[in-house]
Amino acid sequence: MAKEKEEKKQKYGAEQISILEGLEPVRKRPGMYIGTTGPEGLHHLVWEIFDNSRDEAMGGFADDIEVVLLPGNRIRVADNGRGIPTDIHSKTKVSALETVMTTLHAGGKFGGEDSGYKVSGGLHGVGASVVNALSIYCKAEVHHDGGKFMQEYSQGKKKASVKKVGTSKKNGTIITFEPDVEIFKEGVKFDWNTVVNHIRQQAYLVRGLKILIIDAREYAGKINDSDIFYFRELGLEVPSVAFYFEGGLTSLIKYYNKFQKPIHSEIFYVNKELDGVGVEISLQYVDDIVDRIIPFANNIYNPEGGTHVTGFKTALTRTLNTYCKKNEMMKESEGGFTGDDVLEGLTAVISVKLREIQFEGQTKAKLGSMEAQGAVATVFGEAFSAFLEENPDSAKSIINKSILALKARKAAKAAKDSVLRKGALEGMTLPGKLADCQSKSAEESELFLVEGDSAGGSAKQGRDRRTQAILPLRGKILNVERARIDKMLASKEVKSLVIAMGASIGDTFDIEKMRYHKIIIATDADVDGAHIATLLLTLFYRYFRKVIEAGYIYIAQPPLYKIKKGKQISYAYSDEERIKLAGEGNMEIENLEDEVATPEGEETEEEIKKKSTKVHIQRYKGLGEMNPEELWETTMDPAHRILKKVNIDDAEEANKIFDILMGSEVPPRKSFIQSNAKLAKIDI
Repeated sequence: MAKEKEEKKQKYGAEQISILEGLEPVRKRPGMYIGTTGPEGLHHLVWEIFDNSRDEAMGGFADDIEVVLLPGNRIRVADNGRGIPTDIHSKTKVSALETVMTTLHAGGKFGGEDSGYKVSGGLHGVGASVVNALSIYCKAEVHHDGGKFMQEYSQGKKKASVKKVGTSKKNGTIITFEPDVEIFKEGVKFDWNTVVNHIRQQAYLVRGLKILIIDAREYAGKINDSDIFYFRELGLEVPSVAFYFEGGLTSLIKYYNKFQKPIHSEIFYVNKELDGVGVEISLQYVDDIVDRIIPFANNIYNPEGGTHVTGFKTALTRTLNTYCKKNEMMKESEGGFTGDDVLEGLTAVISVKLREIQFEGQTKAKLGSMEAQGAVATVFGEAFSAFLEENPDSAKSIINKSILALKARKAAKAAKDSVLRKGALEGMTLPGKLADCQSKSAEESELFLVEGDSAGGSAKQGRDRRTQAILPLRGKILNVERARIDKMLASKEVKSLVIAMGASIGDTFDIEKMRYHKIIIATDADVDGAHIATLLLTLFYRYFRKVIEAGYIYIAQPPLYKIKKGKQISYAYSDEERIKLAGEGNMEIENLEDEVATPEGEETEEEIKKKSTKVHIQRYKGLGEMNPEELWETTMDPAHRILKKVNIDDAEEANKIFDILMGSEVPPRKSFIQSNAKLAKIDI
């Protein structure tokens, strides 16, 4: 093994760096390479550089990676791998380091067996050069063969040639970059939790890899890292988190199921190579109705799935149907399991390793390599079949869980068909309490979900009838976190909302039939209002996630205070804004109607001046306290209102939070509340 690594190390030189095309298109069309120039694309730059270091670890050449968030929106990634080659490339006639950093599709991951990598998550030069092109500043430092080499760049262009700047006893690569605000116009601000959560996954996927993440953005002193390899060598007292896992995917399953109740104790695990495809899978069923499948290809997370997920689902359904039939655990009249039946309550991590990998797009959201489908189906099918035979108690629990899902699916279908059939017989009658808008264009139509009949009455009177529809909701809707469709549709409030949206639900949901492209949750600014909003978000997240992903869900931001100073009226949306508008000492509500006039019925000049300085502050407890004009002016008028769009920045993290807050397990929810209580704003 050591000899093989040494041979590969010797082969990894300038000639292993291949060139496909130039770099200029990246700045012109960044979305083609990083998906978006918003926060997701910004963080994708970090993943690209980190992936290169992680690939060194996957190849057995590195075991220590450090990621540092620096002042000035810079990121520093260091690894103790072999270091990018710095000798002269025969085709470009410049250093291989410069070739990798400034040429698109130049890297050590092309060329098969003679390249620097057997398996990699991406294309070394693609990631490095794209990040370089989209950065106002970038620096590459390489330690290898006793020397330290360096080159700096701006917007993808070198500032000078690669030069040797010293000697070194270490091996590895250090990349420091600062994204260009000309590209990322929404702002350059890295989110600590986003970075930590993404890299945590990678730590589970590469056994024996040490990863340290450091947040040095608030470090007040001047940071000089030119003479160090790892930033930690400075010995600063700054926030950091370290990861190191030997359990691999089994540990990752335990992490995802931390707040769940498993229905079987044994965690399934298989790791095997077939026809050049490495297949590693771990799974466990929990007492829940949703599934969590987390797929990776060469350690790249694939949120849209791909061929490996298709192979997994096919084998899972087939294996459980075969086991169930063989052991006569189901009545013939019940038929067999569908894919949805066997997925209910499943937590699974699928990881495949391929030499020649094909993704659908540079962001690697979906795996397209067809060989992965057959390899996963075969490896997983055989191993899972053996697991069921060797663990009969676990097998029984899993089968019973799937049978329950099958029965619930049939009941849910009957309930859904009944609702849809009833709607069709009644000419698709909309809910009676819905005050619909006149426009038939979904693009300009808005649906306000308001709390209670009082707010509903004000909203109906104050709205723009042409484009704004109002649906009042009575009380707190059903918590759908653990409710199937049949129980959901038995709730009048949920059923009214489903019919009003017009896009159906479940497997017949069609986002193209949505009647409104803005659904605005407008609840009171109190605990009950927040609870109702959370219940609605749970409903959309679990059963209408595509509506959130399409950007159709918004939360209204009604004002907390109405401030009247003389004839001037203004609104404050926070306590800070109230203080700014009315002053710190003007919290007491004044009653302007009780002002005392002079005996002659006329106010003196002194009294008029005194009255004009008084401030009347009204604290809104709910939307129902506003008259139609106030509600329109502050919350519904597109020209002045404030809306917050609901996004799913991190689906898995959101999934975990919903599990904690809306699930049946009390201890995790209690712990979450205790840990985050200090962040709450209490209105007494």
